[in-house]
Amino acid sequence: MKKICGKPMAIYEKFLAHYGELGWWPAETVCEIIVGAVLTQNTAWRNVEKALAGFGGGLSPTAVLDADISELEAIIRPAGFFTQKAACLKAVMEWYGRYGFDVPTVRSETLEKVRAELLAVKGVGRETADSILLYAFGFPTFVVDAYTIRLCGRYPMEAGEGYEKVKAFFENSIPGSVEIYNKFHAMIVVNAKEHCRKKPLCEGCPLAGDCEGFVSGMLK
Repeated sequence: MKKICGKPMAIYEKFLAHYGELGWWPAETVCEIIVGAVLTQNTAWRNVEKALAGFGGGLSPTAVLDADISELEAIIRPAGFFTQKAACLKAVMEWYGRYGFDVPTVRSETLEKVRAELLAVKGVGRETADSILLYAFGFPTFVVDAYTIRLCGRYPMEAGEGYEKVKAFFENSIPGSVEIYNKFHAMIVVNAKEHCRKKPLCEGCPLAGDCEGFVSGMLK
């Protein structure tokens, strides 16, 4: 079946009408967002929450940098891959430290420059970098994850192959708004967990009437 080009803004509007305000990212500080973005790689958010709780309310950039590596690994163990993630956390905080741990100073640079710096940090991939840029520092960059790829394949949309092409597709299709990018990514995740699962539960999905996969009976 030939894929059609979906309309991301139409999907966004349907999601917004259905899900409303979700209030992402669930964090109290920029540091918590950065740490959460690293820890959530290859694990469920409930495990990230357990790891964050291990800091006992004392999470800060200096707490991460000053902690012995074995101590940090023990704290974040619930999030899995704790050896790699502990090293990544220290490297990210060292990067943040070059800006004096100051959000406005980071924001004074271009998105392209800061993104390139983050991607140069060992252990930081594109999804993690864009999550930090969007949610921690308010840069208008669209976050692509496995749920986004799944939505593009099922709806379907001619978003292209690979992270950068899918990211460019969404950014070229919707306004470059931090608020919209934030809400859209959050709603894609929630919809994927409630309906667009590996084995889809299409009943009640706000896209069911328009999703070509659902209408054609392709989704099982």
